[in-house]
Amino acid sequence: MQRNFDDALSSLALKLPCRRAAACLLLLLLLGILSSCHDVAAARPAPAAAASAAGLRRRPDGAAWRPSEHLRDAGRGSRVAGLAEVKMYLARFGYMHPSRAEHGDDAFDEHTEAAVKLYQSRIGLPVTGRLDAATLGRIASPRCGVGDGGIRGRVSVSVSVPASRFTFFGGEPRWTGPDPLVLTYSVSPVPAAAGGHHRLSPEAVRAAVRSAFARWARVIPVEFVEAGGDDHHPDIRVRFYEGDHGDGWPFDGQGGVLGHAYPPEDGRLHLDAAEHWMVDVDKETTASLAAAVDLESVATHEIGHILGLDHSSSPEAIMYPYIQFGERKVELSMDDIDGAQLLYGSNPRFSSHEGHASAPPRRSDPSRSVSPGRGSWLSGSISLLCVVLAMLVTV
Repeated sequence: MQRNFDDALSSLALKLPCRRAAACLLLLLLLGILSSCHDVAAARPAPAAAASAAGLRRRPDGAAWRPSEHLRDAGRGSRVAGLAEVKMYLARFGYMHPSRAEHGDDAFDEHTEAAVKLYQSRIGLPVTGRLDAATLGRIASPRCGVGDGGIRGRVSVSVSVPASRFTFFGGEPRWTGPDPLVLTYSVSPVPAAAGGHHRLSPEAVRAAVRSAFARWARVIPVEFVEAGGDDHHPDIRVRFYEGDHGDGWPFDGQGGVLGHAYPPEDGRLHLDAAEHWMVDVDKETTASLAAAVDLESVATHEIGHILGLDHSSSPEAIMYPYIQFGERKVELSMDDIDGAQLLYGSNPRFSSHEGHASAPPRRSDPSRSVSPGRGSWLSGSISLLCVVLAMLVTV
């Protein structure tokens, strides 16, 4: 088909009495092809993350936030139904005093604006003070349940790393013990959920968590050892729970909060059993990726809290509080490494020249795929048109 198309173009060019006219015709054909390609690209559906940026709405059962169009671009002086839920969210994660959110009103006052600006600043978004699409999209994304500080005091980091964006828990808590420091941990299997969507074996769960611990052990002089069956008091306890599990921070069902962990030397690391946990992005189907959460990615983040790191405002960092469904983000960025090493020092075997900067997250996005056959046909046709055009103009 491509050869016939190319032959027809060549024949047409030879028959035209004027080479400049032929060049113009070929140029018009080229522009037509490019315009068609643009229309096809524009017609592709937006990724799920962008689609969810319209607004917020909480499901009646308390599960994850859902979009609500009328909240978009709300700002100071407005009154919008559903804004009370946004205030509760901001208070939940430390950006607004709870007393300001408990009244349940939908007024966007100066306190709400200040909270939104602080949230945007901490999360690395443009500071507009309005509930723009980027802000609502981030709020609607899955995240860690540990608060982001906000109105709570932050610990200043060393001036030796001025470009850093990591933070510590108040008081800079850290694990202490004999050198070398060895911490034991245990992992509970993912319990069978009511929906029956959990398919992970205990071995797969333990392997993902083991790999998450190993990523931190590479950069700091801390060894993590899985506890044996006779060790009933490991230093770190990785557990899966649903809903209210007795620590005052209940999980909210699929989506929303994925997990939370406590600073040293508490050792509790809790993950929401209601999530669709996965251990291999590449083996998931497109449909399952729409709600799947990578276990190793979240475990690596929560282990950072276990070590004493609070959240980072760098979206590339493991300690950034948000992650997307279907995203695998396990490589420590230099921001993560700098923070951990300020607490524990550097692993003698670690070299900062090994290229540990965070790699782009792997994410399944069917809208980005291009048919090889169509792509090669388009590329070949455009190349032929450009060559013929150049010959006609120069001869």
